[in-house]
This record gives sequence, C-alpha cells and structure tokens, in this order.
Amino acid sequence: MKLQSILLASILSLGITCTTQAQTIKQKLEQSFSTFTKHPSLTNGIAALHVINSETGETLFEKNTTVGLPTASTLKVITSITALDILGKDYTYKTKLYYTGEIDSVGILHGDIVVHGEGDPTLGSHRYAHTKEDVILAKWKKAIIDVGITSVDGRIIADDSMYQGIDVPGGWIWTDMGNYYGAGISSLNWRENSSGINFQAGRIQDDAPISNTTSDLSYLKLVNQVKVGRPGSGDNVYAYSAPYSEKIVIKGTYGQNLKKTIEISLPDPAYDLAFNFQKVLATDSIEILQGITTGQRMAEEGQKVPQASKELDTHVSPPLHEIVHWFNQRSINLYGEALLRSIAFISGGKTSTYDGAQYVKKYWEQKLNLKSSELDIVDGSGLSPQNNVTTNAMNQIMQYALKRPWFSEFQKSLPTYNEMTMKSGTINGTLGYTGYHTAKDGKKYTFSLLVYNYDGGASQMRQRMFTLLNTLK
Repeated sequence: MKLQSILLASILSLGITCTTQAQTIKQKLEQSFSTFTKHPSLTNGIAALHVINSETGETLFEKNTTVGLPTASTLKVITSITALDILGKDYTYKTKLYYTGEIDSVGILHGDIVVHGEGDPTLGSHRYAHTKEDVILAKWKKAIIDVGITSVDGRIIADDSMYQGIDVPGGWIWTDMGNYYGAGISSLNWRENSSGINFQAGRIQDDAPISNTTSDLSYLKLVNQVKVGRPGSGDNVYAYSAPYSEKIVIKGTYGQNLKKTIEISLPDPAYDLAFNFQKVLATDSIEILQGITTGQRMAEEGQKVPQASKELDTHVSPPLHEIVHWFNQRSINLYGEALLRSIAFISGGKTSTYDGAQYVKKYWEQKLNLKSSELDIVDGSGLSPQNNVTTNAMNQIMQYALKRPWFSEFQKSLPTYNEMTMKSGTINGTLGYTGYHTAKDGKKYTFSLLVYNYDGGASQMRQRMFTLLNTLK
C-alpha cells in the first residue's frame, strides 16, 4: 500500500507539473498577445495567432483564429504542403524538343522545331546548374545539329498551348504585374519569366538612362521614365505591362548610389524563349526561314501546333522538393502559380488558377475538415490581396505536415527569422509568420501569426511580432 501511495503521489505530482507548465505558456501567450494588440498601431487593425503543441497536437493558444485575413507570402506554405502531398516530393516537369516534317539529303528540315512546355517554372532559371538558359539552349542546339539539320524551312514554335498562353491570377494589381515578382504563369515559362535592367545614376532628379539589359529585349519597346533618386533612397522602380504587352513603361526613382539590377516581368515568356533560341541557332548558321511563333499565337490564328515526327530531347526539371526549397527561401511567386496549376491538372485535368484554388480547398476539407471559407484563396503565392485565410486553417495544415514523409525537405525550405524557422509574408497592410520552433526547454510549437491593417512602418510592426513570438522561446 505504501508503494502504491508513493506511485500515486508521483503520478499526481507529474500531472500537476505538466498542467502548470501548460498553463504557464498559455498565460504567457495571453499576456504577450494582449500587450501586442493594445499597441496604437492596431487600433484599427486586427491580429490573429494560433499556437499548437507540435508533439501532442493540442491547441495552446488561439485568438481571432477563425477570421479570414490576407496572407501575403505565408500562403506559400499551404501551396507547398498541398503540392508535396498530391504530387509527391520527387515529381518533375518535362519539356520536350521535337521536329515536324522531314530532313532532306542536304540537311534542310521541311517542317518546324517545337518546344513543348508542360508548366515547368524552372526552365531557364539560374538557380539550378542544369536549368540555366545557356545550358538548355546549347543542349537543344546540339540535338538539332546531331540529327543533321542545317536549315529550317519552317518555324520555331514555343508551344505554350497547355495553359492557353500566359496569364495572371485574378486579384493581382497593376503595380505588381510588370515586375519580376508579378510575372504571369505559362505552360512554357522561361528564365522565371523575367529579365534584368541596369540603370546609370547621375545627378539627383535627372533621367536615369538604361545602360543595358541582361537579355535581348529588342523585340519590345521600353519606355524609360525613371529618375535618379537621392542617395540611400534605394529601388523605387516599377515596370508597367500586362500579358502580351509590346510596350513596357518603367517609372519611379533609382537611388543615386544604388548598384542593383532591376528585374521586370516578360509579357510573353514563350516568345522570348523562341527569340533567344533562334539567335543561338544562328551562331551555327542554322537559319529559321519562317521565323518564330508560339502555340497561343497560332491558336489565335486558327492553327494547331503540329505533332512530332521525331523527339530530340526531353528536359527534366529538378524534383518538386528542390523547387519548393527556392519557392519558400526566395518567395518566388511564379513557382507558387505553377504548383497551383499542376495541382489542378493532376487532380482533375484542369489548368486554370481558379480550378487549382478550388482543389486546394476541397483537399483540406477532406483531410482536416476545414471549411472552404477558411481557405478563401485566389492564387498560389499570396500576391493577391484578395486571399483570405484563417490562422486556424494555416496552422492545422502546418501541423499536418509534421508527420508526412517529405517533412524534412519542407522544413528545410523555410527561412530563419528571429532565430525561428518560419515563412514570412509582406504585402500592403499585411504581415505574417508561420513556422515551427523548439523552445529552450525542449517544447515544440507550430504557430501562425497574421496582422492586417496596422498603422506605421513594417519594420516596427515586425519587431513587435518577433517580441510576441519570443514567448515561445
């Protein structure tokens, strides 16, 4: 009996200790969140915080967690997790090079060279050794030379017909679309659908002329209205264009002491690919007699892309988990839109952003019983201010990821801020963080924090958010 009493007392003591510790973190979060929300910067704003014990799945803290709020780039974790779960971490995209027609005895191809895209967002990207623009174009040129083609009595067709050309998700704003982070999505993406511009900075308020571009944009008209800004003013340059624009207007100021390449979006990446491919072939005197076009341009003329006579090359993208790495580390919006479209295609043979968003909602309704109103999304990257997601939904999905076989790769894709592993999100009026943290006492937490319509500078609000999240340390 004495031994039983001792054991019972020990169990009760342990239970009281665990309860006290749990209460302590809850109380600390309650106090920290109260202090945070009472700051004048949130007088007309709102903050939502959801915290889960990562090991038990218990919700430790929740405030305003059923209110849908703009996500900014924190939405990328939901897109990443959904894609990894549906497509698999080793999923790859394939881009095919083939020719139509026949090659005669002197090497003239009586047909077309076709590059057929299926949505690879990394084609031509500098982030991976085998996807770089010069590497791919050199490989394709060699494939053409190796089959004996010396001239093409036809066209180069950049086949972007799978997604009906280039498009931008609904809700994206005019100020974003012409810049690299607002690049549209195509089934034949190229060089992350962007190009760089370098400016010369002279006297303050003088014109800042373009010194060079990082790729040949001679087929476009660049209207440069950029002025030189004061030293330290940084990059306030914005390009204005839309899909299929032939003119790009560039406005704003370029800091006098700034040394930075400004990245703009390509209005038609498939055309840009064909344009550069033609130039590379010309270096070996391989002439394209009927010029270049795209699948979408042909469709607008009532034509179809011809079928292959012979396949020359299949370019394979990096595996999905490597794409997700850069998607989250560098917050590349294009990658999110590509993943969302792939989710739509794999799930139901659809190819639109809208369909991808609907499949994401349905997926998490089935998996975690989350209401579709908790995932009111219109894109895959978070660039649209029309996205509204609850921190409850975001955090439940983050918690779900912990037990998936691809979790280690996903976790490594998340940046480190404030000595915590988390994805950030910033858009006008919105700041957010979601991630994982192991406290000094070994406790593990999954958290999602969103702030909307705050007053004052983003850097000050960010520091206040870090102070709140420090409660988990």
